[in-house]
Amino acid sequence: MATKIGDHAVVLGGSIGGMLAARVLADAYHRVTVVDRDDVAAVGPQLRPAISWAGHIHALLERGRQIISELFPTFVDDMIALGVPVGDYGSTCHYYFNGRMFAVTDTGMACVAANRPVIEDYLRSRTSARPEVVVRGRTDIVGLTASADRSRITGVRVQARDGEPGAGQEEAIEADLVVDATGRASRTPRWLEEFGYTRAPEEKVHMDLTYTTMDFLGPLPYDPLGEDIALVPTATPAFPRGGIFARLADRYALTLTGINGDRAPTDREGFLAYAKTLPEPAIYEAIRDAEQRGPATSFRFPASIRRRYEQLRRFPAGYLVIGDAACVFNPVYAQGMTVAAMGADVLAKQLARGVEPTPGAYFRDLAKATDSPWMMSAAADLGYPQVRGRRTVATRLGNGYMSRVMAAAATDPEVARGFMRTISLIDPPQALMKPAMLKRVLLGTGAGKPTTLADLHRSRSTPPAPTVADPRHPR
Repeated sequence: MATKIGDHAVVLGGSIGGMLAARVLADAYHRVTVVDRDDVAAVGPQLRPAISWAGHIHALLERGRQIISELFPTFVDDMIALGVPVGDYGSTCHYYFNGRMFAVTDTGMACVAANRPVIEDYLRSRTSARPEVVVRGRTDIVGLTASADRSRITGVRVQARDGEPGAGQEEAIEADLVVDATGRASRTPRWLEEFGYTRAPEEKVHMDLTYTTMDFLGPLPYDPLGEDIALVPTATPAFPRGGIFARLADRYALTLTGINGDRAPTDREGFLAYAKTLPEPAIYEAIRDAEQRGPATSFRFPASIRRRYEQLRRFPAGYLVIGDAACVFNPVYAQGMTVAAMGADVLAKQLARGVEPTPGAYFRDLAKATDSPWMMSAAADLGYPQVRGRRTVATRLGNGYMSRVMAAAATDPEVARGFMRTISLIDPPQALMKPAMLKRVLLGTGAGKPTTLADLHRSRSTPPAPTVADPRHPR
């Protein structure tokens, strides 16, 4: 952007959504300050206290990769240089539905198998290298400041943490625009009430999910992945336990999931027993005798929450919300990082108009970007009878059809490809309802022989045919 639209923007929170917001704001404001409670400059590509769940397997969906690559054109090549496995989603990541593996197919979409701290550190280091951006770590966010009539947010009140200069003394940072990227712990609802505004309506889906992850050192005594990236037996009402077994840059990892209070143990014996219940036995065989890398960790996620800021009649100027602070997704569907990137894309398009974004227009566009991922994840969770949330006739019909889609994906590569494009947020769910796809799903016109992992290994015992798509640079 040739002309700046403001002097100073402040981003609250320095994780994925915060750093992407700071990156796009740097094109529009002379100065951008990112405030975070952790010592983000020193943490590097490691876990940090404020985001303890980042150690569990995360996935960057294709739409998120596209947006990040637009902002950082060498992103995929930089990940490869760090040793991060990269491959095609349809041929190196193998999904299972009710125990049946999806048909193997090239999708042209890249799976970048970096754990979240690596991606977060990359975005932070590249964004903070911009001359406009300053990252202020070890700083607590106390609250907001507003104009006398409270129609505009004018800045943020902060306090340095113990051991920092000025610790214990509150400081006001003035800003033309403040963006809340503090994630699921966002205090925006309370802050709005303090200034006389109404809380945003909320939608909730209570699934009581637990993630439990154990890491392993390579090489594995038995390695079912080889050069592939992941085996993903997805949980379904018929098979309510799920898992993600992945090859990362420096280790192998298995994340086990359970809902409605079902939880994988963190001790090795209990963890192995839980893993043995997954519908793909190769995962248990891979880790049974593998060397464990540190203790297992567990994380509980009680509910998905969507805050409908677009429905508010009044909202203060100079203030926006992004990422998990606006909508927290069930992490099983790997939508969080990508929807945060989509929020940054919405913000960038608003800024491209050359004027300060107005909350009404921004939140309407953010809602449109959030609709599809929310609809898919909420509907999938509501397919479990015990999950609490609002069910509609459309939800039940959609779940019935999606079950048919996923069953067809086991024998039809085109259906598998279409489904993966949808869950990667490239195509809308309606793409799976087009006549040609309906014919394949309902009549089985593209059905072939189901594929097993053993079939895949046998097929790869001979050199593969050349492929046009390079997974490092997807179509």
